[in-house]
Amino acid sequence: MSMGTKITKRLHQLFAFVLFGFASSIANAGMEDLFGPFISEADEARIGAEQHEKILAEFGGAYDDPELAAYVDSIGQFLALTSERPNVKFTFTVLNSPIVNAFALPGGYVYVTRGLVALAGDEAELAGVIAHEIGHVAARHGAQRMSNAMLANLGLGLLGVLTDSDQVAGLAQLGALAVVQGYSREQEYEADLLGVRYLSRAGFDPEAMASFLAKLRAHSQLESIIAGNPQSQDQFDILATHPRTAERVRRAISAAGLRPVREPIVGRDIFLRKVDGILYGDDPEQGIVQGPEFIHPAMRFRFEAPPDFQLLNGTTQVIAKGPDGAALIFDLDLRKDVRAPRDYIQQVWAPDAALKGLESIRVNGFDAATATATATVSDQSYDVRLVAIAFNSEIFFRFTFLTPPPATSKYREPFQRTTYSFRSISRAEAERVRPRRLAVHQVRSGETATSISNRIPGEKYPLERFLILNGRYPDDPLRQGEMVKTIVE
Repeated sequence: MSMGTKITKRLHQLFAFVLFGFASSIANAGMEDLFGPFISEADEARIGAEQHEKILAEFGGAYDDPELAAYVDSIGQFLALTSERPNVKFTFTVLNSPIVNAFALPGGYVYVTRGLVALAGDEAELAGVIAHEIGHVAARHGAQRMSNAMLANLGLGLLGVLTDSDQVAGLAQLGALAVVQGYSREQEYEADLLGVRYLSRAGFDPEAMASFLAKLRAHSQLESIIAGNPQSQDQFDILATHPRTAERVRRAISAAGLRPVREPIVGRDIFLRKVDGILYGDDPEQGIVQGPEFIHPAMRFRFEAPPDFQLLNGTTQVIAKGPDGAALIFDLDLRKDVRAPRDYIQQVWAPDAALKGLESIRVNGFDAATATATATVSDQSYDVRLVAIAFNSEIFFRFTFLTPPPATSKYREPFQRTTYSFRSISRAEAERVRPRRLAVHQVRSGETATSISNRIPGEKYPLERFLILNGRYPDDPLRQGEMVKTIVE
C-alpha cells in the first residue's frame, strides 16, 4: 500500500475517532428490515469461529483468569438455555480490555470486556448484559448485518479506529460487523425484549438490565469529562454501539408481559468474590496511559503527548486527539532487514509519498529520521509529519503527527517535544509501574465514600469513580461492614 493511501486511511480512522469515538454509526437505521439474512446457520457458526481468534488479537486477548472465565461462561450458558436457540453452541469470552463493551458474533460468540465486568454491580447486572447479547444472536442480527454488508459494502467502525491492519479489513469483509457497528433501534429493542425474557426465565430481575444502563450512562459521562469533551458522552463505551436507555429497557419489560420474579437472583456476594483483584484500566503488558504519558514497562520505553491531547491505548496503536483537529498515532513496524531510519521512511513506510525535509536525527540515543508529507481527505488538506525511531534490531517505533495546515505551525514545537520525549526506561523504572486492580473493601467505622475514594491512585475524579463503580449517589451513607468496590495498586 502506498504512503498516500496509508495516510488517507489513517485520517479516515482519526475522523472516525473524532466524530464517533469508539464506534461507527454509518449503517442506516431500518436497513436490516429490507433483507432477511441469506447466510445459513452453518455459515454463521463457521464465520464466528474464523473470526474468534482475530477478535482476540484485536482486543487484547482473553483475560487470563480461569475462575472469572468459568464464572462468566456459567452465567452465559445458563441464560442461553432459556433462549429460542438453545442448540447453538455458545462461547462466552472475557476480553482483556479496559473499555466498557460487549458484543456478539454470529454463531454464538459473545464477548464482554473486563472493563464492563468491573463496572457491573452484581451477577444480575452482568447477566443482563449477556442476555442482551444472546438476544442479538437468537434474533440473528449479526447474520442480517453480514447479509446487508454484502449488499451495501458497509465500511469499518471501531476496529478501523484502533488499527490499520489488513486483518481488520478482512474481518469486516467477512461479516463481523456486529462488533463494529451500532445496531438499529429496532434490533436493540428486540434484543432487549428477548434479553429481559431470558433474565426472567432464569430467575433474575429484568430490572437489572436497566440498573446497569443507568450506571453505564454515568460512567460514559465521566469518561467524556475526563477526555475534555463533556458533549461526547456515549462515545466511549458500549452505548456507542448499543444506543439504549434504562427507560427503553423498562418499555421492553412492560411489552414482554413478564410476571414478577419471586426472590430474584442478585448474586452480589459471589460476584464480588469473582471480581476482587481483576485488572482495572490498562494492562502493563500492553502499555499504560498515565495522564499525558504512555509507558510500556514490558518493552521499557515511554513518551509524552502534547498538552490537551487525550491518549487512547489500543491493542496495536496509541492514538491521541488534540485541539484544532490535531492528532497523533504511535505504532511499530518490524525491521524485516537492517535499514537506516531515513531509508525506512523513504523506501518502506512512504515509498510513493512526496516527502519533504527528510533527515536523520537522534532521539535520546536512538537513530531516527523524520519527514513531512500532505494528504487530503474529504476535500480537507492535512499536513503529516513522520518520525521513525530504530528502537532495536527488530523494531521501528513510529509517530505520525497530523494537523490541518492552519494549525501546523502551532503544533510544530509540541510535536517536536513529544518526539524527543521518547526514551527507554530502566528496569527499576519499569518495575515501579504497577497495574491498578479492583479491590473489594469492607467499610470500617467512620469511613465515608470520600475517605475511601481519596485512596484511589491515579484518578482525576476519585469520588465520582467510586460512586459509579458502586452504583451510589453522593448522599448515600456507607454502612459499617458492607462491601464496596475500590481501586488499588
